[in-house]
Amino acid sequence: MGEQQHDRVEGGRRSRLSRRRFLGTGAAGAAALPAMGTLTASAQAADKHGGKGRRDLTVAPKRRGIILYTVRDAISRKDRAEQDPDTGRPLRGGFRGVFETLSRIGYREVEFAGYDQGENGPITPRQLRRLLDDNGLVANGNHGSVPGEINAETIAQFEQDLDTAETLGLAHMGTGGDPTSSSYKEDWDKAADVWNFWGERAAARGIKLYTHNHHDAYGFLLDSGPQDDQGRPTRSSGIRKLEYFFDLADPDYVHFEMDIFWAYVAQFRWVDYTDPDGVSRRSIFDPIDVVQAQPHRFPLFHVKDGASNPESDDGYDMVPAGTGDVPLKRLLDVIEQQGFHHPNYEQDNAGGGDEDPSQSFRFAELSYRNIAKWRD
Repeated sequence: MGEQQHDRVEGGRRSRLSRRRFLGTGAAGAAALPAMGTLTASAQAADKHGGKGRRDLTVAPKRRGIILYTVRDAISRKDRAEQDPDTGRPLRGGFRGVFETLSRIGYREVEFAGYDQGENGPITPRQLRRLLDDNGLVANGNHGSVPGEINAETIAQFEQDLDTAETLGLAHMGTGGDPTSSSYKEDWDKAADVWNFWGERAAARGIKLYTHNHHDAYGFLLDSGPQDDQGRPTRSSGIRKLEYFFDLADPDYVHFEMDIFWAYVAQFRWVDYTDPDGVSRRSIFDPIDVVQAQPHRFPLFHVKDGASNPESDDGYDMVPAGTGDVPLKRLLDVIEQQGFHHPNYEQDNAGGGDEDPSQSFRFAELSYRNIAKWRD
């Protein structure tokens, strides 16, 4: 495989980073996937960052955030007068009740996952902003929709979304999905053009546009080898899809939110590929290497934990932050909190339904306490 080059931004100066260093382990040289919960060589080396004299910067109180998708069950229900038998507290609902509860727990930042509050009816951006301010909360992003096509209608909608972002005080606006679900190089080329267009429009308003990863984005790009019956490539040169997108997306206009859980799922799932000559190759993916190479391109993170489960297709089962085996603290320590990273706790399965309506709040409180301990 050739030495593909990747931009690295250091204090405003862009240097070059080789693909081999970006991946951490060469495809042909890696022998086996590390066991879940163990450290790769690069992660062990990262322990040296800071030494004994360095102040532990994970995670500053003002940066302790949560994506509201975690408590979406509470947002969509009305406030309830009855108390939860486990906590003795009312079962709060709607944005007002959720913001008051999260603020009491200690969270200071939230990331929206849309602006719908279900049974509580419509709410305007100005009303949302007032609720944020009243509870000492700052919104650091939103998972919305980034249009896949560029036309008069989508431009008007995107500008309206930017208006909402400005009202809420968002420094970042993005989507909860990958730039494309395709594995083909051509589709990633198109996605980069579209994202560069929208990113430039967002930047003109002082807002960073970001895309959120799942494990598929770290899979291997189909960019070579024999073609299928539709003229599409069937093999890979070993470049990962999101790695390829890094090169195409303008670093001034397109940013990224790493979901740490899904990145480590990718380490478990995306190991082998077939090279242009039909030879099976192995490449070990290291999320810490990816972030270390270009930390300024990752302003946001999802702090999502998982308990190791080799029997699962993903290698992990989601659990509250700080109770699993995903090296969340290690990754956040390595990048160092430089005042611009925003780590948001997320747990997709936090909701307990009618059987346990307070579960998502309990998990949010447990996760907050665990994240706060990382700094002690």
